[in-house]
Amino acid sequence: MNPSEVDNAILSRMSTRAFTPQKVERQMLHDILQVASRAPSGTNTQPWNVYVLQGGSRNSLVEKVCSVHDAIRANPELASQYREEYDYYPENWVSPYIDRRRENGWGLYGLLGIVKGDKDKMHAQHQRNYQFFGAPVGLMFTVDRVMGRGSLLDYGMFVQNIMIAARARGLHTCPQQAWNSYASIILPHIGAGSNEMLVCAMSLGYADTSDPVNRFVTPRVPVDEFTHWLD
Repeated sequence: MNPSEVDNAILSRMSTRAFTPQKVERQMLHDILQVASRAPSGTNTQPWNVYVLQGGSRNSLVEKVCSVHDAIRANPELASQYREEYDYYPENWVSPYIDRRRENGWGLYGLLGIVKGDKDKMHAQHQRNYQFFGAPVGLMFTVDRVMGRGSLLDYGMFVQNIMIAARARGLHTCPQQAWNSYASIILPHIGAGSNEMLVCAMSLGYADTSDPVNRFVTPRVPVDEFTHWLD
């Protein structure tokens, strides 16, 4: 195995926020999921359930969620009806995490020419999440509620495998927590059982390299800043 090929797939992965409408063949999606399923999981529980949305199923979900997103903007009190089932982010932010979050947000908005207080543009850009950023494929990931928190660790490795396998095939992705608040809309739409919890979503397709948003590259802290060497 050539390490550079694996490294290139990892290093070229990015949260792509603009896609072309080019179709992704089902066999390719099947192959990606089959490769990704080799992700490790505690005692081989393999806790993942994947729903692949294309065509009409994708488009109708986009319409449903965007409509609610617009309604919440008009009446913020409606937001209380749409809550994610698990805490993805901390209730109280502290440094350095809040600093990195702000750097990420304003770096992206700055590239797009969205200034602080421009609520119209902010809303429109946020809603791009619920349009799968134009990607022809939307993935929804669920887990059985009976499973423990460790299954979310397993899930992360599975989702990462999908993104790397997609890159190896010339595709790009964007993992998305933003959909989680709308699980009450999504789960019935995809036909998930009452025992299933939405973990996250993902946009998948071919990147629109002409869109400025895809020039946004997030920084990473140096290895020695997060690593403790013990001899």
